[in-house]
Amino acid sequence: MTKLQLFRLLLRNIRISNRRSLLRDANRAAMVFAFVGVGFVCIYLIVLGAVLGLAAAEDGENVIFLVMFPVLLMDFFMRASMQQTPSVLLKPYLLMQVRRSHVIDCFLLTMSANANSLVWLALFLPYSFITICGGAGVLTVLAILITCQLLVSINGLWYLVVRTLATGNVLWWALPVVVYGGIGGLTLLIGLSDALDMCLRYSFTPVSIAVYVLLLVGLFAIARWIIGRFSYEETAKTDNVRMKTVSQFVFLNRYGLIGEYLKLEIKSTMRNKAVRSRFLQSISVITLLSLILAYTDVYDARYSGSAWCLYCFAIIGVTNLSWVMGPEGNYIDLLMVHDENIYTLLKAKYYFYCAVLLLPASILLPTVISGKYSMMMILAYVFMTSGVEYFLLFQLSVYNRQAMPLNARITGSGNTGNALQITTSIVVLVMPMILAITVTTVFGETTGYAILAVIGLAFTLTNSLWLRNIYRRMMNRRYANIEGFHETR
Repeated sequence: MTKLQLFRLLLRNIRISNRRSLLRDANRAAMVFAFVGVGFVCIYLIVLGAVLGLAAAEDGENVIFLVMFPVLLMDFFMRASMQQTPSVLLKPYLLMQVRRSHVIDCFLLTMSANANSLVWLALFLPYSFITICGGAGVLTVLAILITCQLLVSINGLWYLVVRTLATGNVLWWALPVVVYGGIGGLTLLIGLSDALDMCLRYSFTPVSIAVYVLLLVGLFAIARWIIGRFSYEETAKTDNVRMKTVSQFVFLNRYGLIGEYLKLEIKSTMRNKAVRSRFLQSISVITLLSLILAYTDVYDARYSGSAWCLYCFAIIGVTNLSWVMGPEGNYIDLLMVHDENIYTLLKAKYYFYCAVLLLPASILLPTVISGKYSMMMILAYVFMTSGVEYFLLFQLSVYNRQAMPLNARITGSGNTGNALQITTSIVVLVMPMILAITVTTVFGETTGYAILAVIGLAFTLTNSLWLRNIYRRMMNRRYANIEGFHETR
C-alpha cells in the first residue's frame, strides 16, 4: 500500500467512524455551535481583510505581514481551545502491519489542512482580491497569499509540538509563552515603529521565504518524531512507574463520607490527566488575564473589565463542571451501591469547587492592589459564581451521560461536549455578566455589587435544597444515565 492509498484510507475511515460513533448526536450538536462561532469569526476576518486591502493601496501589498504576529498568536490559542487529536489516525493502526511513520505523516498533513488553518483564508482572500483590484501584480499577491498560509501551517506544527510535549509535562506550556513573549519584548525593545518598518522590509523576501520553508520542514520532522515516540509509549504502556508518597488528607477524616468524597475529588484532579489538564489550563488563563488586567490598560473600560473579572471566576466551573459526573461515569456502578451516595458526592464536589474559588480570588489580588478592582467586586463575583453559576452548572448532573476519558491524551478520544453542555456553558458565561452590568448600571457600583453578593449568597446558603432536588432527578434517570456511561467508556 502506497502512502497516498493509506492517506485516502485513513480519511475514509475517519468519515465512517464519525457516522458510526455512539456520540454522533452529541458531536453533531457541538459542530452546529462550532460552525456558528466560526461563521461570526469569518465575517470579522473578511471585514478586517477588506480594511487591510484598502490600506495596502497606499502602503504596499506587504501590509498584511504587519498583522501576522497577532494572527499567529490568536491561531495558537484557538488551536489550544478547539483542536483535538483524533485517535483513529494513530491508535488503531499502531499494532497493524502499517508503518507508523506513514500514519503520522498522514495525521500531520490532515492537521495542516483542517479548519483551524483554512479559516484564516477569510482574512487573506479578501485582502488579496482588493489588493489586486488596487493594481498590485497577480503573481506577487498570489505569492504573498501562499506565504501567509505557509506561516499558519508552521504555527500549526509548532502547536502540535508544544501540545505533544505538554502531555508528558505541563511545564512545556511555558515554551510558547517564552517564545511569543520574547518576540513581543524584542518589539518593544526595538521600538514599535522601527519593528513595523523592519517587518515591511524583510517579511517577504527570497531569504525570508527560504527560512519559512526550512522552518516548516524542521517542525514537521520534529513533530513526526515526538508524536511517534509519545504515541508508542502510551499505547505500549512503557512509561516508567515511580513510587510516590500517597497523600492521605487526614484532616478530612473528621467530615465522614463527605470527607472521603472530597479526597476522591482532590486525587482525581491531581492524578487524572484529562481532569488535571483542564484545571491547570484554567489556572493559566486566570493568571494571564490577572496580569493583563493589573498591569495594562487593555481592559480598563468599565464593562469589559467587570466582564473579564467575572470570567476569571467562571472559567474553572465552566471548564470542569460542564462535565460534572463525567469522570465518575467511569465507575458510576460503584457509587450506586448505597442510598444517597450520589447526593453526598454532589455536596463534596460543590464544597470542593467553592474552595477552588479561593485560587482566582488570590490570583486577582494584584488588580485590587493596583486599584483596578475593589474588594467588594471580588466578593460579589465569588458569591455569584458559587451560587448562581454553580446552580446552573450542577443541573447538568441530571443529563450528563457521557463518561470522560480520564487519561486519554495523544491516542485518546476527544472530549466533545453535547448541545446542552455547550448551551449551559454559554448561559453561565453570558447571563451573570449581563445581570452584573445591569445591576451596577442601575444602582451604582457599590450598591450593585452588594445586591449581586446577596443574590449569590442566597443560592450558596441554600445549596442543600437544590442539590437534593438534583439528586432526586438523577435517581429518576439513573438507568438511562448508567447505560450512556457504559456505552461511552
